[in-house]
Amino acid sequence: MRIHLKVDGNGIFVPFDHQPKLVGTIHKWLGLNDEHGKLSFYSFSNLENGKATSKGLLFQNGTSFFFSSHSIDLIKKMISGIQSDPQIFDGLSVVEIVIQEDPDLKNRNHFFVASPIFIKRQVSDKVEHILYTDPKSGEYLEHTLQTKMKKAGISDDTLNIKFDSTYNKASSKLVNYNGIKNRANWCPVIIEGKSETKLFAWNVGLGNSTGIGFGAIK
Repeated sequence: MRIHLKVDGNGIFVPFDHQPKLVGTIHKWLGLNDEHGKLSFYSFSNLENGKATSKGLLFQNGTSFFFSSHSIDLIKKMISGIQSDPQIFDGLSVVEIVIQEDPDLKNRNHFFVASPIFIKRQVSDKVEHILYTDPKSGEYLEHTLQTKMKKAGISDDTLNIKFDSTYNKASSKLVNYNGIKNRANWCPVIIEGKSETKLFAWNVGLGNSTGIGFGAIK
């Protein structure tokens, strides 16, 4: 399930590296839970409609973002938390919550990203950040999703994921998260598999670190 959040903040500047603040807000709304530090069964998008300036991102007419989860209980916690305290950070505040029921994805394989997809793997003594141009990138995405699916009791031997190599605007983005620089991917993905599998990915996101704002898909 997915909730879309309309945010008031006309004329507000937000730092480019605001992702940790948004993560902190998510955890404030979720309250006491055992999600932190575990496999994340949720994902959330970037703040929309920000204009880059020398002072940071300017939201001239407010902003919006969405939060998705495989767990309806987690969605309920989010809604309750937002209703209790709609403040986000730096003057931003939620003014409307719109609930989106799970869509039918049977005939859909192509998905755009709503926050950059991050893939990391330990190679020898260092951590490599995998880009969409890497031939194994899809395999890594499949492995991470299958790990979450197994824990959720979902099985799909037909799963196949790959970045859309035909997308001419594909790029990577360096995201600074609390001083750690992560090279992530802005590129649509193609997911082939059961409808249940595609819906699971739509809710929990793809790649690593979905719990801190990476890998949400539209």
